[in-house]
Amino acid sequence: VQLVESGGGLVQPGGSLRLSCAASGSIFKINTMSWYRQAPGEQRELVATDTTGTNTKYAESVKGRFTVSRDNANNTVVYLQMNSLKPEDTAVYYCNVELFENAYDLGGYRYHDLWGQGTLVTVSS
Repeated sequence: VQLVESGGGLVQPGGSLRLSCAASGSIFKINTMSWYRQAPGEQRELVATDTTGTNTKYAESVKGRFTVSRDNANNTVVYLQMNSLKPEDTAVYYCNVELFENAYDLGGYRYHDLWGQGTLVTVSS
């Protein structure tokens, strides 16, 4: 199982970007899908969480501007729509997914807490 992120880049203040994170492999079930970010010299912080596609939570700093969602078809892709971007949103963004992989060798499932490779978002004029 693995995660692949995409969608970062350079955007002007007030602009928008959408990040994507796709999980692949022999997946039995996906629980929480989250986005974190880490700015230079700062600790990694939680930005948004989607639990089972129905319950979302956001950091106060992004409420009303960012939206986390999943694809409806397979629930294996999580998106982060970022609007009204500010320079302080500049960071490397990481997706985090908790899932259960089919483990036929075990006759059951194997738990994974996976991180994406990170994608840089730069908000600057």
